[in-house]
Amino acid sequence: MRAKGTQNRYTKNQSGKFKNMAIIRRIAVRKQRANEVLVRLKRRYPDATCTLNYQTPVQLLVATILSAQCTDERVNQVTPALFARFPDAATLAAADLEELENLIKSTGFYRNKARHIQGACRKIMSEFGGKVPKEMSQLLSLPGVARKTANVVLAHAYGINAGVTVDTHVKRVSHRLGLTEHTDPIRIERDLIELLPQPDWENWSIRLIYHGRETCTARNPRCDECFLGDLCPSRDSIAAISQVSNKISDKKGG
Repeated sequence: MRAKGTQNRYTKNQSGKFKNMAIIRRIAVRKQRANEVLVRLKRRYPDATCTLNYQTPVQLLVATILSAQCTDERVNQVTPALFARFPDAATLAAADLEELENLIKSTGFYRNKARHIQGACRKIMSEFGGKVPKEMSQLLSLPGVARKTANVVLAHAYGINAGVTVDTHVKRVSHRLGLTEHTDPIRIERDLIELLPQPDWENWSIRLIYHGRETCTARNPRCDECFLGDLCPSRDSIAAISQVSNKISDKKGG
C-alpha cells in the first residue's frame, strides 16, 4: 500500500506533468496557427516594407521616434524639411531646440520628441562615434528609444532581426488571433518570438500592421472579409459584440 506522503507526491508530480503537457500542446497549436497566418500574410502583402521615408540609420531613428502617436503618412510629410535642415546626428545634436520643435510640431508631443531626438543624437555623437549603434542594449540607452524603435532601426537600417516590433496594431491583432494572452508589449514580443521564424520577425509586424489598418481595425473589424477568419478564435465573439452594438445604435436612432 502506498504511503500517504508518497501518494501526495505522486499526485502532484502527475498533475505537474499534465499541466506541462497542456502548455506544450497549447504552444504547438499557437505555433501552427502563427505560421499559417504568416503564410497568408505573405501572400496578401508580398511587398510589405517600412513605410517611413529615410536615407540613413539616424534618419530612420528620428522618423521612428516621430511616429509615436502619429501616422507614418504625417511623419513623411514632416521629415523632408527636417532632414534638409538637419540631415545627420551632428546637426541634430547642435540644433536650436525651438527650431527643431517647430519643424516637428504637427507630429504631436513635439516637445518631448524634440528633446528625445536631440538627446539621442548627442549621445550618438559623444559615445558612438556619430553612428547609430547596431546593438539592442546600446540603442535602448538612447533617450526616447524603447524596444519598438530599436527593433525597427535594427531590422531596416542594418538587416538585424533582434525582436518583433509590437505597436498597437500588432498588439490588437495578435491578441485576437489567440497568439498571446498578454497586454504588455514586451511579453507579447516574447510570445511571438517563440512562435515565428527569426527571419520573419520584423516583416511579420509590418504585414500585421497592414492587416490591422485594412481589415482587423480597432473598431468595427471587417471579419466577414477577413482572409484569416477561419484561423481567428475571436471571430464569433467580435461578431456578437458588433451585433449588440448595432442593436443599441438602432434603438438610439429610433
